[in-house]
Formats: sequence, structure tokens, C-alpha cells
Amino acid sequence: MLCKYLLFFKGNCLMTLLDFSGSSVVMFHGDLPYSSKDILKKLETIDEENIIGAGGFGTVYKLAMDDGNVFALKRIVKTNEGLDRFFDRELEILGSVKHRYLVNLRGYCNSPSSKLLIYDYLQGGSLDEVLHEKSEQLDWDARINIILGAAKGLSYLHHDCSPRIIHRDIKSSNILLDGSFEARVSDFGLAKLLEDEESHITTIVAGTFGYLAPEYMQFGRATEKTDVYSFGVLVLEILSGKRPTDASFIEKGLNIVGWLNFLASENREREIVDLNCEGVQTETLDALLSLAKQCVSSSPEERPTMHRVVHMLESDVITPCPSDFYDSE
Repeated sequence: MLCKYLLFFKGNCLMTLLDFSGSSVVMFHGDLPYSSKDILKKLETIDEENIIGAGGFGTVYKLAMDDGNVFALKRIVKTNEGLDRFFDRELEILGSVKHRYLVNLRGYCNSPSSKLLIYDYLQGGSLDEVLHEKSEQLDWDARINIILGAAKGLSYLHHDCSPRIIHRDIKSSNILLDGSFEARVSDFGLAKLLEDEESHITTIVAGTFGYLAPEYMQFGRATEKTDVYSFGVLVLEILSGKRPTDASFIEKGLNIVGWLNFLASENREREIVDLNCEGVQTETLDALLSLAKQCVSSSPEERPTMHRVVHMLESDVITPCPSDFYDSE
């Protein structure tokens, strides 16, 4: 990748480097403690062995700098307008907000052939991988901590941002974990910004099957309450250790919400819990199941707000510690 101009923001200082040949223009913006030349040099060494994830919006690589710091690099190939919108939306949102329970965008690069987004590297990987692909099981306390972190990140988007942000793709693969299993909400390419009481109506439903609220699937109407439904599905996934469309549900003509409702009709809700999970506490399990059932109500009006969800988690499921009250940075 050759460039004529490289622009890099460090704090409020703009450095322009003119020592590259070629006709491409690549720009880095953010708070990375490196020059554009340092980063570009590292980008040239990345290959398939550095891939740590892939999806519909691009490929994610592990970017290790010479000083030992590690970042995650998402490469979006410029193949269609939809991927351009993903890049623009990710920048629009993560470039303007910062929170303990959201992924931290550190920089970006925009070239004629591809777009790059640079994030803090989270060594725990995605929640989907931890729940469904790794042999080491999450214990009860870790699962509750992940649920609380995801709830706080989502609550921040809904209640503390202006305009409000609805994510529209809450799922286990979009919850990333650090080395201590602290959760970070990620992937804002499908997110929408809402003003006042506005809702987003679309004829093309975005998101992931199994997590989508019924009113969104039927009418394309997205509000904060569609995120709440997806969060409720996520809670059930964390409790059960099974994906929302697990084969054991599908063969019964159900998804994970239908399975919970079936168990509830026979007063067997507790049977949904992952048998491999250590340290399950019956009292907190019951509180989490009650919360999840409210979140996945078929009626949006009956679902709690994410602010209320966080309150219920802190008051009914865990005992708050002082650090819980300092979740914004």
C-alpha cells in the first residue's frame, strides 16, 4: 500500500507525512500513539495468519506493534455501497462516543481499495466463541458479569447518547470480551440514530435471525425495544449455553424464546440453564429468567427499558460494588 499523503491525528495535533511515493491517499485519525508510517509498515506485514475473525462486513486481523501493544484491525473491501455505509456508521458512532462497555475505536484508514478500522484488541474474543466453540466453560459469576456489562453498554446507547442509538444487531458474536471477561458491545454498522420519539421503519429487515423482535420482523419498525428483545435472547443464550436457533429447538419447531415459554408453561424454566455451568445460584437464576421473560415479551410496551434492566440486574441479581457506578469514561 503506497501513499502520497498520510494524515494522522494525535490528540489535537495533525501530522502530515509526505515521504511516500504513489498516488493513493490514506488517512489515519484517532489517538493511536504511533506515526502513520509506523502503522503502515505494520500493515504491510499482515497476512492470513493474523486473521482473528471474519463476517459479512469484513475481516478482522490482529495487529501487533513493536512496543508490544496489540490492536484489532477490521478491513472492509470497497465492493458495494452497503459496506461503505457500514464503515461510515461505525465511524459516526464510535468516533463520537466512548464508554467502558463499548469497543474502543482507535483509528481508521480510508483508501481507494479498502477501508480499515483499528480497535483496542480484546483477548477474550467474542462471546459466541466462548460460549459455543471453546472447551473452557464460563462459570455463573462470569456469565452474570457479561450480562451486566452488555446491559450497561446498551443502556448508554439508548439513554445517554444524543441522538439516541439503537444497535439493531445485538447478538453473542457482537459482544466482545477482554481478558477478565468484561463485555464490550461492538459492530455498529447496522445501528440507527433516533431523534426524540422517532422510530426507524425499513422495508429491508437487518439483523440476525433468532434475535429479531417480532414487530421488527413483521413491520420493519425498530425502536429501543427491539434491542431490548435481542438482549433478552442474549440473556437466554448465556444462561443456556445454546444458540437461539440451536438444532434441539428447531427440531421441536421452536427457537430459544419458544423453548423458554414451553418450559414456563410446565413450571420448568430452570431446566434451560447450561448443565456445564458451575456455581449456579437458584435465586439469581430465577431473577434472570424473570428479567429475560420481560425482555422477550411479544409486546414492545411490556418490555423494560435498558435503564430499567440495569437497575433490575444491580438490585435483584447482583450486589453492586463501588466500581459499578463509574462505568463511563
